[in-house]
Amino acid sequence: MNELLDNTDSGSNAPEFSVSELSGVLKRMIEGEFSHVRVRGELGRVSRPASGHIYLDLKDNNAVLASVIWKGTANRLPMRPEEGMEVVATGRLTTFPGQSRYQLVVESMAPAGVGALMAMLEKRKKALAAEGLFDAARKRPLPYLPRVIGVITSPSGAVIRDILHRLRDRFPSRVVIWPVVVQGEACAGQVAAAIQGFNALPQGGPVSRPPVPRPDVLIVARGGGSVEDLWGFNEEIVVRAAAQSSIPLISAVGHETDTTLIDLAADMRAPTPTAAAEMAVPVRADLLATLAGLDQRRQGAAARLLSQRSQRLRDLARALPSPEGLLADRRQRLDYAGANLPRALVHLTQKKHLALGAGRAGRFGPALLREGILQRARRLDRAENRLNALREAQRARRIDRFAQLAPRLRPELLARQTRQLHGQLDGAIRRAGAAYARSLAALARNLGALDRTLNTLSYQSTLARGYAVVRSQGQVVTRAAALQGAAPIEVEFADGRIAAQTGGTAPAPKPPKTPPGKQGSLF
Repeated sequence: MNELLDNTDSGSNAPEFSVSELSGVLKRMIEGEFSHVRVRGELGRVSRPASGHIYLDLKDNNAVLASVIWKGTANRLPMRPEEGMEVVATGRLTTFPGQSRYQLVVESMAPAGVGALMAMLEKRKKALAAEGLFDAARKRPLPYLPRVIGVITSPSGAVIRDILHRLRDRFPSRVVIWPVVVQGEACAGQVAAAIQGFNALPQGGPVSRPPVPRPDVLIVARGGGSVEDLWGFNEEIVVRAAAQSSIPLISAVGHETDTTLIDLAADMRAPTPTAAAEMAVPVRADLLATLAGLDQRRQGAAARLLSQRSQRLRDLARALPSPEGLLADRRQRLDYAGANLPRALVHLTQKKHLALGAGRAGRFGPALLREGILQRARRLDRAENRLNALREAQRARRIDRFAQLAPRLRPELLARQTRQLHGQLDGAIRRAGAAYARSLAALARNLGALDRTLNTLSYQSTLARGYAVVRSQGQVVTRAAALQGAAPIEVEFADGRIAAQTGGTAPAPKPPKTPPGKQGSLF
């Protein structure tokens, strides 16, 4: 029975494949038959992981084809794949053995016609318009005479040269160029980053050398091209950056017949880049002519006004009397008053004298003076009495105070306080003596330690160990070459100094004994 179960040979001559072998055969077959195919369909799921690859689905009404766009190919695409877009993909079919499925490796991709792009553009336009990004109420007027103009375009194209040439002809201004790619996959990201970068600049520019000024107006410019070429300016990221820009923005993308979504979000749309430069600045010659005309009008108006006021002044002056006529009456009245003044003063003095003698002089007689003196004397007596009473009251209060303090000033209290103070003084003296003794002991210990250190470090301790100091002419000799010939020297030992004389040659030193070699290690 077991033999029957173990026998798996059914008698068929069909070859057996492993799973890997069969997957490899299928992979080679599919890649060989479909090494280059073009597929038209609608983009379904679009996934962009951090690796940079793009995973998507091509579908129609009946089937779905898994597809992949490798990172290098994705960076070269002229468009950004989005869900719902109808495209034509070119590539090769292959299999993915890990999941037993086949997929299309896309090598190029293009929209399935202008109609598909326009349909997707219209859909995006409606969605952004519903958010209010295209409302005319949010658009701001352009500054009349900007000091700095920011231009976002390719630095190598003819667009920037046309803009600079037009600005130079109309009104030379400072231009700051932000170079970007104006076509391809990287176009949208760079244009949006440029708009946001200009808006991030503070007034006066960042701390750099030289500082980058903040533009007063921005120009996003590109030359004409197909719908695919201008597609980067239809991306949502660019439209939102233009709508959120705090700096007024002029869109000059394509020719007059080309319309992109950034044109609708910008504050002003120019048909061409040259027209954008004309919108940004006025004509300097026209301004100068206008200013000259206004200055002439100002001068003429001032001259006419001055002439009218002068004529009016002359007319009014003729109606006024002469200065002599106005002053003649005042002069006559002044002369009359001056002539009558002495008599009036004499009369007034006499009148006042009579009034003083008759009415008021009696009030200042001797009796009135005596009465005043008596009143002042009485007031003085009353003040003296009050002062004496105050002195007596103060004396009585002081006597009472002394009587209250007298019991507290007994001799035994003073003696007790004196004894307490003497005890405190003796304790303080004892404590001060003890502290002084401790300080002297510490200083003695430190002095002893320093003396021991001095003896240890002194050269005399070295002499006690058998060494000597040689001096010649008062100088310490440290080299034999310093002694020339027979020179008197002085040798200092630990117990004194002796005089000596140099001469002869010292015996040659014995060579040091060579120590026996050590046994080498076995390791």
